[in-house]
Amino acid sequence: MDLGAVRAEAAAWLADDPDDGDRAELRKVLDGLPDTAADLADRFAGPLTFGTAGLRGPLRAGPNGMNRAVVRAAAAGLVRWLAAAGAAGPVVIGYDARHRSHEFAQETARVVTGAGREALLLPGPLPTPVLAFAVRRLAAVAGVMVTASHNPPQDNGYKVYLGEALGGAVGAGAQIVPPADAQIEAAIRAVGPLSSVPLGAPGSVLPVDLVRSYVDSVARVVDRDSFRELAIAYTPLHGVAGPVLRAAMVAAGFPAPSIVDSQAAPDPDFPTVAFPNPEEPGAIDQAIALAGTVGADLVLANDPDGDRCAIAVPDRGGWRMLHGDEVGVLLADHLMRRGVTGRYAATIVSSSLLGKLCAARGLPYGETLTGFKWIVRAGADLVFGYEEALGYCAAPQLVRDKDGISAALLMCELAAGLRAELRTLTDRLDEIAAEFGVHATDQLAIRVEDLRDIAAMMAWLRARPPDSLLDEPVTSVEDLLPDADVVILRTPAARVVVRPSGTEPKLKAYLEVVEPPAEDLPAARERAAACLVALRTEVAAALGV
Repeated sequence: MDLGAVRAEAAAWLADDPDDGDRAELRKVLDGLPDTAADLADRFAGPLTFGTAGLRGPLRAGPNGMNRAVVRAAAAGLVRWLAAAGAAGPVVIGYDARHRSHEFAQETARVVTGAGREALLLPGPLPTPVLAFAVRRLAAVAGVMVTASHNPPQDNGYKVYLGEALGGAVGAGAQIVPPADAQIEAAIRAVGPLSSVPLGAPGSVLPVDLVRSYVDSVARVVDRDSFRELAIAYTPLHGVAGPVLRAAMVAAGFPAPSIVDSQAAPDPDFPTVAFPNPEEPGAIDQAIALAGTVGADLVLANDPDGDRCAIAVPDRGGWRMLHGDEVGVLLADHLMRRGVTGRYAATIVSSSLLGKLCAARGLPYGETLTGFKWIVRAGADLVFGYEEALGYCAAPQLVRDKDGISAALLMCELAAGLRAELRTLTDRLDEIAAEFGVHATDQLAIRVEDLRDIAAMMAWLRARPPDSLLDEPVTSVEDLLPDADVVILRTPAARVVVRPSGTEPKLKAYLEVVEPPAEDLPAARERAAACLVALRTEVAAALGV
């Protein structure tokens, strides 16, 4: 590291940084040299890259962090890109309750109005699906959501959605896809001194009627003649989804859920969980404890920005959180049996079971790359899409993105209907497995400190793919480069998909084992579970860890 060069870069950044607090923070790092050299070098290792997931990173001063200077540049690049594309219309801006989210939303609004364009802010910290809904409902040219979703509390992020003018019919209200990300990134790098970015009025705050419109719309996703009797324990995990989820459930005719008190109010520090992600072990323990107290039939959890939904069900005297693949297949099967025709879609890392349901029932199926930006573009006839990471698009005509609130309502409808028949969600999973076989899925996630370790593991796998897995020959090795950094291994009874995480410093391997239909379903599940354990070990070895 050339400390002198980094120090000079930091001095130039300080001279252009518009935020007093960020400048003071960076000065403190500079004053601490040489002890703070590693910290300084990391802050200036390079700018946060604007990709298809927008920006996401730690809250800190400098180009390799989320701060007001980075947000101003991102907003300026975005509005210049919109202008170059000749696209007219307002920009809708939403934000969650994370540290500095409101500030970053206000900064974005001032840049938008400074460019002569209307800026419309959501009326408070709200779930990401409300922003995606607003882009479509208000015919906006674009939308910005300030959120880091389920990342740790020290992070924040910046996601961009496009309206129909630039996103097209299937991309209206959806996240950006290439080449828009690279074009916006280039526009950001061309912004120049931040002091030259014109700033305007703070924009217009939208009325709460917009939120009511979202609530009423998603409530109508549920069949008005279906059963409603169901006791629910719920947690928003210190996020912003609680009031909206509760309002939507009541509007749909369900009893109001019992909410975990200690996690009900938004708190950017997420004090009761290690990670604010319902997938993480222990994250929904308090909701499960509440379920036992109130005699709940079902546990629901949203992630902090409300675009994901987790489900836990009673199982063998305790509670079991369903895999995202199980919830996705249950929702798809439910919609199919309700007569909803059209395309059903999943990603390459999701279970292969949905494709088999579609084939058996004569419905079109789409398989896409990972991410809802791709799922919602599976076709104009899309009626449902999901990915295994607890994301479900159950009403693409309303929200062209994952929506943890509409998904929760549909799961409640399904559970209430089964309850009226003295059956459960696990009963329905058994029926599907009896017809199509056991499709057991799991994930191996390897967290790293240095992102170069991920590249090294992917290179190792490509150079030395295993010849066999679970004592069966690997029948195909599919490498999706250059379109995607993904390697897919297949055997007659198993599939492994390996890819870097798009939002966290992790390498992920998605595992699936299929047992054919069998009369002894518990035995088939035990065999599949044992195979998954063995497969995890073999895949870890294949990755050189």
